[in-house]
Order: sequence, then structure tokens, then C-alpha cells
Amino acid sequence: GPEIGFASTKTFLSQCVILVLIALLIGRYQRLSLTEGLFITNALRRLPGQIRKILEQADRIEALARQCAHFENFFFIGRLYNYPIALEGALKLKEISYLHAEGYAAGEMKHGPISLIDPEFLTIALIPRDSTYEKMINNVQEIKARDGKMIAIAVEGDEQTAFHINEVIYVPHTIDILQPLLNAVPLQLFAYYIARARKCDIDKPRNLAKSVTVE
Repeated sequence: GPEIGFASTKTFLSQCVILVLIALLIGRYQRLSLTEGLFITNALRRLPGQIRKILEQADRIEALARQCAHFENFFFIGRLYNYPIALEGALKLKEISYLHAEGYAAGEMKHGPISLIDPEFLTIALIPRDSTYEKMINNVQEIKARDGKMIAIAVEGDEQTAFHINEVIYVPHTIDILQPLLNAVPLQLFAYYIARARKCDIDKPRNLAKSVTVE
């Protein structure tokens, strides 16, 4: 039947890919070499298969969501390219489950939001293996020291994150500028399963109006 869902998951990912392609084109007009361009396009071609691997974890993500459906407050943190993905994760959860969720730049956490951390405030941390890795681990340790509950989104093979956080959802590794696309998928699934566990109308969230229905 017609697609009526308001939570724009495929749209979000497609727009991100389009922006990468535009950046790639501009880069080729400038100083981006053919070798670098091919490196990025090959990574783009691998994305569908990598996303399928994440979707294969849907049962585990659903189980995690059911365990967390009683929380009323959620904190999504990320750095650099993954800060907007933290915002996306919080937005999806707000839209379809009606829960309070904040997306925040992890580097700013100590300037206010850390005061909210307690055992009833769940944090979801985006921890890619990039230049922000050690700083994200520091953020995680600060939350852990305050008895905050956490879930991490990390890349396959990252055992250090599992040492700090009990619950880790692993995604395939890709280049830094594309890692956010893979990190967004488990967050979208998590929001979906939280909403389902709370018996919300996922296809028709309350109070929302988007361009598909409003001119």
C-alpha cells in the first residue's frame, strides 16, 4: 500500500548519500584525485550490503529496545560527523515514541547536560573508530562514574568499547565520512522498536505534519 510513515528513515539516508555525491563531484572539480574519488565511491557501493548486516541484528536491537522502553529520558551523544546522527537518533525517538530525547555534542556534555545523568537517564553513545574515539571513551567513563545507563554504537572488532559498556550494537566499518550513515540505521530501528513496545502508532504519530500531507 501507499507509504504513510512520518519517520523519514530512507529519506534521511538517501539525502546523506546525495550530499556525499555532491561533495565528491565538487572535490573532483577541485583537488580530489581520481584515486581518492574511487576510494570513496567504492565505499559507497559497499553501503547496501553493510546496511543489510545491520538489519540482520534487528532481533537483538528489538530486545534491547524492550529492555529500555520503560525509560522516559534519553541522551544521544556523538562528535564530529556523528553529532548530527545523535540529533537524528533523538528526533526519531521523539517523533514516534513521544519520549524526551536530546541529541548533544559529546564535547559539550560537561557544560550542562552531565547534571542530568542518573540511573534513569539512558545514554546512547556513537563511538566510531576515528579521531574522536579516545574522547568518546572519556565521555563514556564520565557517564559510567555517575551510574548512567548506556548503549554504544561501535564498529565491528572494537573490544575496548565493550569493556566500558555492557550493551554494544556493532556496525560494519567504513570510511569516516560514511560511518554516520551506518550508525543511523540502528538508531532508527531502536526508535521503531521502542515505539512498538510502548504501543504507539508508528505510521501516524500524533501532532506531526510533514510535506507528504501538508502543502
